[in-house]
Amino acid sequence: MPKKLVKKGEIIKTKSTKDTKESKKIPEKKDQEKSGYSAKNITILEGLEAVRKRPGMYIGSTGVAGLHHLIWEVIDNAFDEAMAGYCNEITLKLLPDHWIEVTDNGRGIPVDMHPIKKISALELVMTQLHAGGKFGDGGYKVSGGLHGVGVSVVNALSTDVKATVYRDGKISFQEYKIGKPQKKVKTIGDTKKNGTTIAFKADASIFENTNYKWGTIIDHLRQQAYLTKGVKINIFDERSEQEKKEDATTQPYLTKYKFYFEGGIGSYVKHINKNKEAKHKNVFYVEKRQDDILVEIALQYTDDYSESLHAFANNITNPDGGMHVAGFRTALTRTLNTYARNKSILKEKDANLTGEDVREGLTAIVSVKIPEPQFEGQTKAKLGNPEVKPAVESIFAESFMIFLEENPRDAEGILGKCLLAARARNAARIARDTVLRKGVLDGFTLPGKLADCSSRNAENSELYIVEGDSAGGSAKQGRDRKTQAILPLRGKVLNVERARLDKILTNNELKSLIIALGTNIGEQFDISKLRYNRIVIMTDADVDGSHIRTLLLTLFFRYFPNLITEGHIFIAQPPLYSIRKGKEMTWFYDEKDLEIYKTKHGVKDEDIQQASEETDAEETAPKITDTKEDNKKTKFNIQRYKGLGEMNPEQLWETTMNPENRLMKIVTVEDAEQANEVFDILMGSEVSPRKKFIQTHAKSVKNLDI
Repeated sequence: MPKKLVKKGEIIKTKSTKDTKESKKIPEKKDQEKSGYSAKNITILEGLEAVRKRPGMYIGSTGVAGLHHLIWEVIDNAFDEAMAGYCNEITLKLLPDHWIEVTDNGRGIPVDMHPIKKISALELVMTQLHAGGKFGDGGYKVSGGLHGVGVSVVNALSTDVKATVYRDGKISFQEYKIGKPQKKVKTIGDTKKNGTTIAFKADASIFENTNYKWGTIIDHLRQQAYLTKGVKINIFDERSEQEKKEDATTQPYLTKYKFYFEGGIGSYVKHINKNKEAKHKNVFYVEKRQDDILVEIALQYTDDYSESLHAFANNITNPDGGMHVAGFRTALTRTLNTYARNKSILKEKDANLTGEDVREGLTAIVSVKIPEPQFEGQTKAKLGNPEVKPAVESIFAESFMIFLEENPRDAEGILGKCLLAARARNAARIARDTVLRKGVLDGFTLPGKLADCSSRNAENSELYIVEGDSAGGSAKQGRDRKTQAILPLRGKVLNVERARLDKILTNNELKSLIIALGTNIGEQFDISKLRYNRIVIMTDADVDGSHIRTLLLTLFFRYFPNLITEGHIFIAQPPLYSIRKGKEMTWFYDEKDLEIYKTKHGVKDEDIQQASEETDAEETAPKITDTKEDNKKTKFNIQRYKGLGEMNPEQLWETTMNPENRLMKIVTVEDAEQANEVFDILMGSEVSPRKKFIQTHAKSVKNLDI
């Protein structure tokens, strides 16, 4: 019987229950032996083979993030030396042919013979997982890379590594290929300096590409320089011009950077707030030790409406916070309420400020350094040490109260901001109660302009946010009514970067969107109530469409960040061009594909006939003449689409909404701090930073319509 060809999306009938049970019958022992699965099939991966077999377990991915993780692993060793007080200068070089070189002036990796393994300590560190000076006494009191897989993983995932150690008056050297030492550690000269240089070339057979992002490296090392005050960091880009071109970085291109910050995280707060209006002049800063825990906190309030808090443990960012953040927030709310009561800023009849009130407009850095950090998982997203919370709470509460008492003008600015936030919160609560009194799923009427889908299963449902009634009409007619809902928005929505929640909830377009999502907003946000698994922004391919898309992304980033981090926000990719040849229509999503098509068919620019304004609707597309087929002149119609409304429902379904054919971009945030800064520059009220940003990046803009 011939095999049945199965098309994508086709539903195939499964076997009966009886058949299924029979297929799961446990085989006899002799059948198991015949299957070839026995003790001899159990594979033991020696040395660094496990890393090469499953690189994602050690560096997260083999994409761009994983590639840069190799740099962070090597550079973290240098910062560990700096935190221990033995290193004050670190140099990173991007070299030709995708080489990276990191040098520090620390103590240098030991090169003497290990008493148990009987090999050089350098070779042990470079070739063995969980080997290093971070697990016992005498190595490091504070360290970031406590999983102990650091530089050995870099060695495993590189084709070539060269380790040079300057220590005890000698220069020692060892070279490795795919994790294996080529010769024993040897002395190659004398020196008066101390330190380590690690140079490596990532294995192109493992990584998707080995093009490093200059901007990513600059941002990461700037942050580390702020967190490790008094350490000088040099960064040089010595790659070939072609490699720099392949980088396609968005950074203003300088080939040399030097970072040195005496102010530490106090300077970091000023850097984050450079495009914002501060509500008080002095940045609060404290650095204090309690037992073995070093607490460092800096904060400043701005006229922003959102919180910008960055947490670190041993210089490792903790995006999900942890015990240090919990202690900080508790102390912040309590201290401000105590001060406000003592100074009669809050009267007896007034309610206390809430956590939400005191976090509006707050920019804060909370950094702790501890001997034994307990992170949740290899990604170290959350700090779990319970002893950190009371230490942060007591140190910050005492120091912040002194700051408020000694700086009454600053205290006035901070409390003024918090009280304004409290009044706005009450106004927003009233507005929210009016808008979402019963909640979407408890009988509240969905917006009339929403064309909902028939499915009530959120996993299978999609919401298309469409620009304008014209495109909305085409989308409603062309969609799959079972799983695709359409919400047309009229005009440009409110810029939420400069609007509080009460303003958002009284804006008709945004109110409709919030009700349609079903998650509520603000304190009552609940992602489990999301009515659609995919939220798709579908706007025109022109300047206005890009602006509307940016306004919607600002809304999601500021008020629905979980929808982005959990992968629910998408951007539809409608085609830019179509070419019709007879009854055959071909769609193109970028100019590159169009040029390939034109080259393939021998079409030159002079062959394109531009349509006149008086031309009939059927003839609006410019024509291309193909002379290849038996010398017959076959007419080609080429059309550039700027608006979704230019496509009929069938075309919109075929190109942009049909899951079988469509292209979509998922919205992600790689660097929350950088994303926060870009939104603030582009969508904020300050004109000067926006003008500077546009001038800097103007040449990198593609597909600009003027």
